[in-house]
Amino acid sequence: MLKPLLVLCLGNEIISDDAFGPAVARELAKETEISRRADVIFAPVAGFSLLDLLTRRRKVLIVDSIRTGKAAAGTLHAFPAGVLTPSHHLITSHQISLPTALELGNRLGYAMPERIDILAVEAQDLETLSEEMTPPVRAAVGNALRFVREWIAQNSEEETSDES
Repeated sequence: MLKPLLVLCLGNEIISDDAFGPAVARELAKETEISRRADVIFAPVAGFSLLDLLTRRRKVLIVDSIRTGKAAAGTLHAFPAGVLTPSHHLITSHQISLPTALELGNRLGYAMPERIDILAVEAQDLETLSEEMTPPVRAAVGNALRFVREWIAQNSEEETSDES
């Protein structure tokens, strides 16, 4: 059975800082309390492929890497979906953006999440084939795990109070 909360970690394990999402997913998978409250999925997908993962969830946190050029590598950005497209995983020249995918899902009658939040790390290197993240991005994993735990705790409480 699908849990109403989803932590969707995007990325590519063999492209330097793009391995941030998979690294966060691996660490979260070790925590039984997290898996009791939310589904945690690592998915190297984008565009239309996100629809199947998002449907029938109430709230989603997407974890990914981003390059804004406005912050130091390793900086965490947290914002609601739709503020900006956080990474090339959520839009490519061959796929559709996250906001477009959500709109399409709504128009097709899919049960789309009522809320999607983004947690993205400012990446330094999204081009190099490497299984190693740069030091500032690797160092941000611990803070990202704390953020995810707090997001799950807050949204689990909201889910519980919504059921009463």
